[in-house]
Amino acid sequence: MALTYSKMTELGSKAPAFELPVSNSQSVGKDILRLKDFAGGAPLAIVFMCNHCPFVIHVEDALIRVAQVCREQGVQMVGISSNDASRYPEDSFEAMGKRAAQKEYPFPYLYDESQSVARAYGAECTPDFFLYDGSHCLAYRGRFDETRPGTGQATGTDFLQAIDELLNLGVVTMPQRPSMGCNIKWK
Repeated sequence: MALTYSKMTELGSKAPAFELPVSNSQSVGKDILRLKDFAGGAPLAIVFMCNHCPFVIHVEDALIRVAQVCREQGVQMVGISSNDASRYPEDSFEAMGKRAAQKEYPFPYLYDESQSVARAYGAECTPDFFLYDGSHCLAYRGRFDETRPGTGQATGTDFLQAIDELLNLGVVTMPQRPSMGCNIKWK
């Protein structure tokens, strides 16, 4: 694993458009999702993730709990895997669907086979967190929490605080620290 930090994309940047297949379409009810499907003025959380990364595995259960909190608070969430599945078959579209079903992901898990979406967003690592306001302008780009594999149980405190501030203040005022994880497995 190559330890990588996220780049701090400029706050206020508009979310790049995407159109991606849904690996857990049976639970989501759609085979393809686009950015415009997440309209309606609700905030949108986008997490670049994958199946095999130890950093993602470390936060996975807490991420599921945070996704449930997001749903209750009207925040939409989507996971996107952009890893090269030819070199990492555990991150294939089929494996993504199995993982999402096994863990009962409460969010769509999309596959960016071309890696163009990850590049458009400036995603660097897994997990990599982006939080957009209701107009799809970037409000938070940072870590899930301070923990890492082997250094405590993941809670999502940073990400939850960002969500809370966005919902209650309309802006995220907290310090934004980069995500840290495995590099995206580029082709």
